[in-house]
Amino acid sequence: MSIEAQTTAAQSSEKAAPGAAPIPGQRLLTGKVVSNKMDKTIAVSVERLVKHPTYGKYIRRTTKLLAHDEDGSSREGDLVVIIPCRPMSRHKSWRLLEIVQKAARS
Repeated sequence: MSIEAQTTAAQSSEKAAPGAAPIPGQRLLTGKVVSNKMDKTIAVSVERLVKHPTYGKYIRRTTKLLAHDEDGSSREGDLVVIIPCRPMSRHKSWRLLEIVQKAARS
């Protein structure tokens, strides 16, 4: 097997690995961790702006999503990025991709 064939085979196996980098064009959400009291699960609050249909004013809406945190590295107040994944439980179908900013500890 040539060196080029080995590198392409290694690259293709890296792309198929679970928990790898997100697929280009995949939806990424950024939010704040509001709870980490569950085992390997965090609750993330995601804010979005929605335009009011009549008045045109933008309204802030929040959604609380449960995300899988394998190693339990995030804490309350952290700013995190989550990506969709297969359903892991009844309400959990997101997983933690990265911690953008750690919360200030007092």
